[in-house]
Amino acid sequence: MAPGVSSTAPPALSRPLILLLSVACGIAVANIYFPQAISPLIAEDLHVRPASAALVVTCAQLGYAAGIFLLVPLGDRLRHRGLITTLLLVTCAGLVLAGTATSLPVLAVASALVGLTTVVPQILIPMAAGLTAPERRGAVTGTLLSGLIGGILLARTFSGTLGEWLGWRAPYLVAAVMALILTLALAAALPHTTPSTDQRYPALLAASLHLLRTEPLLRRSCQYQVLVFAAFSAAWTALALFITGPHYNLGTPAVGVLALVGAVSMFATPIAGRRTDRRGPDAVNLVCMLGAIAAGALLLTGRLGGAIGLVGLGAGMLLLDVAMQSGQVANQARIFALRPEARARLNTAYMTCAFLGGSAGSWLGVRAYSAFGWNGVCGLVALLAGLALLRHVLRSREVTAAADARMPAPAGENGVPAGR
Repeated sequence: MAPGVSSTAPPALSRPLILLLSVACGIAVANIYFPQAISPLIAEDLHVRPASAALVVTCAQLGYAAGIFLLVPLGDRLRHRGLITTLLLVTCAGLVLAGTATSLPVLAVASALVGLTTVVPQILIPMAAGLTAPERRGAVTGTLLSGLIGGILLARTFSGTLGEWLGWRAPYLVAAVMALILTLALAAALPHTTPSTDQRYPALLAASLHLLRTEPLLRRSCQYQVLVFAAFSAAWTALALFITGPHYNLGTPAVGVLALVGAVSMFATPIAGRRTDRRGPDAVNLVCMLGAIAAGALLLTGRLGGAIGLVGLGAGMLLLDVAMQSGQVANQARIFALRPEARARLNTAYMTCAFLGGSAGSWLGVRAYSAFGWNGVCGLVALLAGLALLRHVLRSREVTAAADARMPAPAGENGVPAGR
């Protein structure tokens, strides 16, 4: 039985409700990404170094990773309406705390709290799949994922522009209002659901860890995404410091404008899905890893400055966006084929690892920028993607060696295998 579905036939999701759920995914996930564009404004107002202010992004991503691991499994255990509205209310409180913070430690704690509870998309998507007839499940899931990607893309534009006009606190407070409105809308619109399991909470958490230990393909997918998502997060976190610094001396809206070029990834992910269906996830992963390495090289053109440099930065970030998003499609296709009855817990393990990688990438990106400038960030992107490629190549050799070992030895005279 699908997560959160009662024994009776699932109610059909109306088009307005699907649209609402898609918007909810976008608004919720934006809370993790919009601080990337305003960290220079935070540094200036709170009188801290830009590298220190960028830790706000790391804390939000660490909180998100913790929330995926600790809270998403409850989607199988509790009624969705109560769980989702409670999480959104706590998210609203965290955003208000962040928007009124007078010191960096308070802001960092508030960011971690927001990250912890803004995991609503990772609960809504499995819920919607369970409430949809099989022949419409792909279309509904794709609509919600489009909202998710749209939230990621627009988050930096929203915060960069609003922060430049009204200060860095404004994006947090506007996001709090949006979270409150969303809470009221979902409380009225979400259908009644029945928990799919009565497992105790410790058993739910243990299930994800057990899957990570026992499923080699899950571990490999996690390793790929940890490295590529770390490269992605390193580049985006350092980008705000680079283009608002002395090399370009632009405002935070410029970060949002560059983020808009990533809209192409909304069109690239369905193509990646079809390629995964036809050629398998490994082939798509290989192309994505090579693309991420190429993105690291292309981002070096940002050192040229002026319009040429900005075009190079936009093209490099676009290529990195497409590589990361498309690689995720391949990775999730691989893990969801393992155990259909445990997809929520497989996704919990996978997404937890992914955002731990993203958190590490944000931290490493700031360190690389502080020590080596933009060249160091580009090198870090290429290095992380190169490690993923090395893991993929080693995996290919392992598979070839295993296949050779299973093949019978060539037959000699009288049918006796040669060499025996």
